[in-house]
Amino acid sequence: MKIFLDTANYALIERWFQTGLIDGVTTNPTHLSKEGGDPVVLVKKICALLVDGHISVEVTETAPERVYTQAKALAALSPNVVVKIPCHPDYLCIIQKLVHEEIPLNITLVFNLMQGMCMSKLGVVYISPFVGRLDDSGVDGTALLSELSDMLDTYDYETELLAASIRHVGHVHAAIEAGADVITLPPEILAKSLEHPLTDRGMELFANDWKKLGIQTFP
Repeated sequence: MKIFLDTANYALIERWFQTGLIDGVTTNPTHLSKEGGDPVVLVKKICALLVDGHISVEVTETAPERVYTQAKALAALSPNVVVKIPCHPDYLCIIQKLVHEEIPLNITLVFNLMQGMCMSKLGVVYISPFVGRLDDSGVDGTALLSELSDMLDTYDYETELLAASIRHVGHVHAAIEAGADVITLPPEILAKSLEHPLTDRGMELFANDWKKLGIQTFP
């Protein structure tokens, strides 16, 4: 499984990149607006840091033809940019056209099986079901992950399943169990998912026992 960071905060991205765990980044207009400054400069900086990773950048236009033009411009910012486009019927022809022009796409705001299947049929790089937002609406978002994973396997589509809108550690475990190809995580959720009280307790126990020997250096 690939791990992406769901943020546009460069300092956090750089810190986690140094661990060797991060394979890419997903941004959106909200993330970029929080950071301020020129978003183009920031996107290029993130792309230069993770030169081998995919950096998702979302369109901000809404009219189909303007979405198409903006998607081309975003893809031209860096070879590792993946353009995020919402899964909406108005954009079907635009998505098909961009795929044929080999513009890598991450189709976002996927909320049901048919949406995911149709986007995969068009040949996009990623489909991004929003697990947390589905939960908010009273639907089990983690169940959709399994449905989409089975669909991709059944029809042998090359599109990858990217689990998004991850709100807690339970979502992380569900994405792993569902066989998602990618999970994108807020930095704080990634940090929390790597913690466990028994790990801390075990480290404390080992340290206390070692002190009983009175050895100053080892080996």
